[in-house]
Amino acid sequence: MKVVFIGASHWHLDLYMVPFLDVPGAELVGISDPDPVAVQTLATRYGCEGDVDFKRLCRKLKPDFVFALGRHADMPDEADFLIGERIPFALEKPCGVSSRDVAAIAEKAERAGVFAAVPLVFRNGDFTEYLVEQSRSDGFHYMSFRFIAGFPQRYRAAGCEWMLDPALSGGGSTINLSVHFLDLGLRLLGPGTRVLSANMANKAWGEPVEDYSLVTLERDGALCTVETGYLYPAPTSNFDMHYAFRGPSNYVIAHDPGTVESLDNQGRSQRWQSVTTNVPHYRTFVFDVLERARRGDTPLATLADMVPVMNLVEQAYARAGRAAFHGQVI
Repeated sequence: MKVVFIGASHWHLDLYMVPFLDVPGAELVGISDPDPVAVQTLATRYGCEGDVDFKRLCRKLKPDFVFALGRHADMPDEADFLIGERIPFALEKPCGVSSRDVAAIAEKAERAGVFAAVPLVFRNGDFTEYLVEQSRSDGFHYMSFRFIAGFPQRYRAAGCEWMLDPALSGGGSTINLSVHFLDLGLRLLGPGTRVLSANMANKAWGEPVEDYSLVTLERDGALCTVETGYLYPAPTSNFDMHYAFRGPSNYVIAHDPGTVESLDNQGRSQRWQSVTTNVPHYRTFVFDVLERARRGDTPLATLADMVPVMNLVEQAYARAGRAAFHGQVI
């Protein structure tokens, strides 16, 4: 299986590349990025072809699969090309900077019958499976997600300063981190979920994107809060996180990256180990998405699944007072 990575200077590259190199039968044949230095460095490191023009590289190498990363604003063009070439691919979230752009490529992929996956990687874990089953059997009244990542300066250090330009990234922690939990909120609350309120600020760092975001979802009186930010003084892939869920018969808590507790209404507790952050799930995602593409199966999360998530993102920015989705300093 010949595989190409495009937009490869993205800071998530190692989350995909490290597990990819362990996939039996998968061969890295090409690397592309607009930055020629990044292309030369990565192509030399991995012993594959490199090109700043991903379209030229893909037409030459004819890969069986592409991992498409890069700047958020460039993602619709990447997807549009891959769909036109009928190359199966996974497109890093958020897949664009507007729901209109994401809806357009989702419709095109569906119409063409092209495998188009999105790494909403929490779906790859057993914790999400547990929550979905609880939602189906009992439902949830309230849920909350707190997920605070490291400082925004890490994007400059990684050569991804574009993440702090709302015209290229679409925004800050809402479009970057909250999307995972907006997706979970939609799955657990169901169709008709809307943004009830949203508050955002850039008080901590003064960047032109939000470094703190608090979004409340609502459906039929059930509420879900999603709190994200770039505030935690810790290395990349470490988070200040806590999740809680209240249903009719129990209260569920994700205390840390590996521990879940459920308490019934009499206070009896059960604890178990489960991965509750995103980073470890990228390995599962890489193996799963390549196997699904090999078999011709549907992705676990498709571009179509990203559209309602981006609709909520846009609602949140509007509720928070942003005059445009990616145009105003807060």
